[in-house]
Amino acid sequence: MEKNKNRKRDSLPDEFQSLEEAGEFWDTHSSSDYEEFMQEAQFEVDLKRRSAEVRVSVELIRDVRKIARREGVATETLVNLWLQEKLASKT
Repeated sequence: MEKNKNRKRDSLPDEFQSLEEAGEFWDTHSSSDYEEFMQEAQFEVDLKRRSAEVRVSVELIRDVRKIARREGVATETLVNLWLQEKLASKT
């Protein structure tokens, strides 16, 4: 299917002032409209990494999420950090 090259689109900013500004732009624009600006990228991915699910009470995860938000980190990051600290103190 051929793209409509005559379709009006917003110009792509030379740079964004913040990650939030970039996020707001891409939330309302399609990257398919800006393919000529894209560059090929190569990177390695470690697909061997695994995670495990651990069930916790709703009240506990609610409190952990509040602390994570206050600390500015993801809930999973905070939980992993706490578990690492606890394990380190036991060795």
